[in-house]
Amino acid sequence: MQIEEFFLRSVGEWKSMRSGHSLAFQDFEEIRSKVIIVPAKKNDSRVIKLLKDPSIKKKEVKQAFLITWEAKSEWDEENLKENSSGESILIPLEISKTEGKIIRSVGYTESIQVISLYKLLEDGTLIIHSNYNNISTEERIWFISNNLRSRSSVTRAIDSLALLQTSYASEIRCIKQ
Repeated sequence: MQIEEFFLRSVGEWKSMRSGHSLAFQDFEEIRSKVIIVPAKKNDSRVIKLLKDPSIKKKEVKQAFLITWEAKSEWDEENLKENSSGESILIPLEISKTEGKIIRSVGYTESIQVISLYKLLEDGTLIIHSNYNNISTEERIWFISNNLRSRSSVTRAIDSLALLQTSYASEIRCIKQ
């Protein structure tokens, strides 16, 4: 499987249930989300803006993807409900059949543009490494079946490699009848 095929397989609407564990603050968070993944049009202004980066060779871009989400978070003790939403453009760039870069308009851990490195394993698991200002994140995404994905992440401090946060999510594709 190549990166574009992985993202095309992910196109659709997903219901996500994620548990987040803040090791630094010894806290637990439950997040329920609706995630929508669609191919982005090359003439989308958000894609054009990302492609202005001089380090990106436009001829290497095959397809961009738009991910939107709406999430509801419940902190365990205080039972505070917090809603959030957002979107990110992802542009995968292959270096080889199994490795490359993903340009993201909004990162996974921080709301900034980031260039992540990815690797696709033989079993179809996608591993994404992202470095931000003070932290790094490793995400793993894999398909259990066509309509069920799993995601896990580990966030570390760059300077000390201390574990700050972990998460696990089950994502179920919404099938429209």
